[in-house]
Amino acid sequence: MNEQRRGVVFGATAYIIWGAFPLYFPLLQPAGAWEILGHRILWSLVVAVAFVFVVGRRTQVAAVLRDRRKLALLAAAATVISINWVTYIWGVSNGRIVETSLGYFTNPLVTMLMGVIILRERMRKLQWVALGIAFVAVVVLTIDYGRLPWVALILAFSFGTYGLLKKSAGVGPFESLAVETAVTAPFALAFIVALQATGHGTLVGHGAGHVLLLVSLGIATVVPLACFGAAAIRVPMVTIGLLQYLAPILQFAVGVFIAHEAMPPGRWAGFAIVWIALVIFSAEAVHHRRKVLRAARAAAVTPTTA
Repeated sequence: MNEQRRGVVFGATAYIIWGAFPLYFPLLQPAGAWEILGHRILWSLVVAVAFVFVVGRRTQVAAVLRDRRKLALLAAAATVISINWVTYIWGVSNGRIVETSLGYFTNPLVTMLMGVIILRERMRKLQWVALGIAFVAVVVLTIDYGRLPWVALILAFSFGTYGLLKKSAGVGPFESLAVETAVTAPFALAFIVALQATGHGTLVGHGAGHVLLLVSLGIATVVPLACFGAAAIRVPMVTIGLLQYLAPILQFAVGVFIAHEAMPPGRWAGFAIVWIALVIFSAEAVHHRRKVLRAARAAAVTPTTA
């Protein structure tokens, strides 16, 4: 197996694990969304620190901790991803798995919009078309739900913001996660201790299996991230962009076919419009990349004149 195929396997593994989370989080009941978030942060720190030592990134972590700008950006990223995580856990635990999938379906389009607004990036014509179609989808789904699909919007915008902060920080995945979880771990630990002290925690009194499931949150968080990192260095970003749809597709399938969430015609119509937007967005990205590669090859073979 060559490196690019290996990268596709790593990427697919990461997104399949993320897509299977709606089957995993209900197993953690009776823990609520905030308690699950606390344990996810705490045990992710343990696993991330172990990874840092194993892959030899201690020097890089120390450098990040000395850099005030990077530390501030990662602290902000930790706050935003915590919002994303607790929203996702709450949605999965409260019969809104399909709506969580909508958040991750629309995330690429939201990220693109944020790039235009915040980074002053320029969008191509078909990208604007895809974004316009996605806006129509939100309107249709708002009418169908009788409210804004706020779970999906929070997920999309929080993850988009997280991506922008991480891009600005320019820190590797393992050291980044170690620093992010280190920033939020004291709050998570204090919250878990407070829950246990007031009799509202579930770490004690629900059996060893429940404890193991809570501890496994660290592995469930870090392993797909490691797979994603391995994929990112082996395959083009366009391929990563296409692979990322695996997660919301699986989430959607779990919501519809396993959790049997309601999908009235208006909701199907809204999702169909989103998928049309994503087909246009993805096809345009693939076409643009091929165009850039052709231009690069042409420039490489064109003889230079003295």
